[in-house]
Amino acid sequence: MRTYIGGHQAVSTDDFVELALGTPVELWLGVEGETEEERAARMDAARDILADNPNLPDDVSRIAAEAIEAYAPELFNVVPLARPPFRRTRSRKAAAA
Repeated sequence: MRTYIGGHQAVSTDDFVELALGTPVELWLGVEGETEEERAARMDAARDILADNPNLPDDVSRIAAEAIEAYAPELFNVVPLARPPFRRTRSRKAAAA
């Protein structure tokens, strides 16, 4: 089954995020091993995008909140651990006697 969003095929989670944000994830998170020059260029591009779209941080927050709300049962599926049975031990006074 293929998924298309706005005429673009999304084949991975990163594709869905990129299509939701309108920018590649690597622009915001960077890539391992990038040089200082590459980082500076990436940060310049990010600043330009934020200047052109000042609502982007709010949009990203909304998308993240919606995802958390939709998947909260799975994210917070916490199972309480059983407590070991309580064992009484002799007090130190009784042990010394």
